[in-house]
Amino acid sequence: MARQLNMDTVRQNFWKEEFLREKMLRCEWHRKYGAMVKAKQKAKASARLPPKLPTLYPKAPPSPPPAPKEVPSRVPSPAPEAPIQSEMYPVLPAIRALLYEGISHDSQGRYRYLNTRKLDVPEKRYLFPITTNFTYGWQLGPTVKQELVSCKMCRIESFFRKNGAFAPLDPRDVAL
Repeated sequence: MARQLNMDTVRQNFWKEEFLREKMLRCEWHRKYGAMVKAKQKAKASARLPPKLPTLYPKAPPSPPPAPKEVPSRVPSPAPEAPIQSEMYPVLPAIRALLYEGISHDSQGRYRYLNTRKLDVPEKRYLFPITTNFTYGWQLGPTVKQELVSCKMCRIESFFRKNGAFAPLDPRDVAL
């Protein structure tokens, strides 16, 4: 907006009253709603802070159990240990060894390990599809390469015209 140079006393008084009215409206709004806004800001700030966890101190070493007075005739069988629940199959030791050879900057170490793991299909790495995106590539099998029919009349080298947009059509640009 261009600045108006024809400011007379009446117009100056008008703008002065407008600025004062806006200032008074802002002050009234702040007096009326300022406390609520500050309370909401404090609530949001406290929600963003991570909760403080209690400090865990090391436990005292357990006292040795008292010696059994009677030897039972039957020895109780040990409780079966729960198998480790994992979403992935274990990594072969040869592939895991790639992690410890060199550094990623030299295309070794973690870089080489991840690229090697990437070559396996998801069915060999995971027990089951973890996310819904896995279902798109799950058990598709090997990719089949389709051979294109080599017909020189049907093939177009490029989408764009070779002679520019306004040049007459070249017979090589048209597929008939």
